[in-house]
Amino acid sequence: MSPVVAPATRTSVSQESITLPKPYTKSEISLEYCLLQRRSVRSYSNGELSRADISQLLWAAQGITAEGHLRTAPSAGALYPLEVYLVAGNVNGLEPGAYHYRPERHELVLVKLGDFRHELARAALGQDCVATGAVILLFGAVYTRTSGKYGQRATRYVHMEAGHAAQNVCLQATALGLGTVTVGAFDDHEVKRIVALPESHEPVYLIPVGRK
Repeated sequence: MSPVVAPATRTSVSQESITLPKPYTKSEISLEYCLLQRRSVRSYSNGELSRADISQLLWAAQGITAEGHLRTAPSAGALYPLEVYLVAGNVNGLEPGAYHYRPERHELVLVKLGDFRHELARAALGQDCVATGAVILLFGAVYTRTSGKYGQRATRYVHMEAGHAAQNVCLQATALGLGTVTVGAFDDHEVKRIVALPESHEPVYLIPVGRK
């Protein structure tokens, strides 16, 4: 594995919002083909992603698909406890940084500037795929959104939902010709610190994505 080094960091308190390209809902690649081709990919080239790429990936994760703010992944009670963050390192036209995805407007809101991929790799037990992906999608869970209705079963339902959303991302990455892998081994407190997650947003998944 390549050495893990701490990046230069520029922290920002700006609430700058970035509107993403409109996601497309039809393509020539079938769902069946994506299911056949989907594999965990841990090695990536240094090719950059486009804003259109990240638009599709984020929409696949938690995009709005119908009235009532219904989304691409099922949610117990339609309570939607997941919050998605994008840790960008190599995206054309987007500064390296941590961004919060807002599905209602299909936009990113800047959390802090800097390339945090190597720091996240260290927090993820040195997994090189986290350091070398062009971006990392981070799923955070707000368990209280679900526990108010479902009590002790909320944790199970939230984790099921994270799995649904992660599979959407994997299939969308496959359709885009990109590589991805789901990562669950990491230091929760370090991930929260690096990405500056709110106290209620508990990290449950890291999903690096890059060109193969």
